[in-house]
Amino acid sequence: MKKTVTATLLCALATPSFAGGPVIIAEDPEVVAERPASSLNPIVPLLILLAIGIAVSGNDDPAPCTPNSGESC
Repeated sequence: MKKTVTATLLCALATPSFAGGPVIIAEDPEVVAERPASSLNPIVPLLILLAIGIAVSGNDDPAPCTPNSGESC
C-alpha cells in the first residue's frame, strides 16, 4: 500500500503543470486589411447571361418552303 501511494504521489507531482520555466506570451500577428472588391465583378456574370440569352434567342428555324423555290416540301 505504501508503494502504491508513493508511486501515485510521484506521478501527480511530475505533471507539467508544476514545471517551472519562463512564460512565453505569443504576440498577435498583424492583420492586413483586405482591398475592397472591384466594381467590375458584377459585369462578368452579366456578360455571360447576355451571351447565353443571345444564343438561346437566335432563330435557327429554316426558311418556309415555297413551291417555286425548287426544293421539295
